Amino acid sequence: MYIIIVGCGRVGAELARILQDGGHNVVVVDKNPDAFKRLGNTFNGVTLVGNGFDLDTLKEAGIEKADALCAVTNGDNTNIMSAQVARKIFNVPKVIARIYDPQRAEIYRSLGINTLSGTVLFASLIRDKLIESQFSSYLIETKELGVLEFRAPEEIVGKLIKEVNLPGELLVVTVVKKKTGTVIPTEQTMVEKGDILIAVVKISALKKVKTLYKIG
Repeated sequence: MYIIIVGCGRVGAELARILQDGGHNVVVVDKNPDAFKRLGNTFNGVTLVGNGFDLDTLKEAGIEKADALCAVTNGDNTNIMSAQVARKIFNVPKVIARIYDPQRAEIYRSLGINTLSGTVLFASLIRDKLIESQFSSYLIETKELGVLEFRAPEEIVGKLIKEVNLPGELLVVTVVKKKTGTVIPTEQTMVEKGDILIAVVKISALKKVKTLYKIG
């Protein structure tokens, strides 16, 4: 993919390196030329000094052939403006804007702009570590679903995954086994002693699931 990253802070620089390592063509735009030092000597993508919502700068960055644009500066306004320009003027297929203010993120998302709020994600992560150490609501961007990780209790050892799943409430998607390692289970996969199950769970059913399978 041909990807433009607006903002070369810690997040932008790390994202650029990850994408480059994945074999993608990366262009990083930042108004501060010193910011590109964060990319390190091994970065072989393109760097461009300028504002991420300036039309000429974006054209120079190759936005007309871009597959995606990620706006990850430290300013919500800059990120939203960059995202709107990329989406509405240049019709970039994938556009993501980083937003600090959770309320604004929700508003812009309702308008069709794909946003990520690090504030919400990080707060959710801390909450999960404090309150539900085996539950991760931050991994899925919804208020309805989460990810639950638990060691198989004796009650389900010897059962098939289809017997563990609860339709509409719990779906086991990964099993970590001592002998064979991590597997994506089928309905016929048998739960063995010591297995660690990772499941998608409906948050409204979390209490029921934890009680049923004696989790936590």
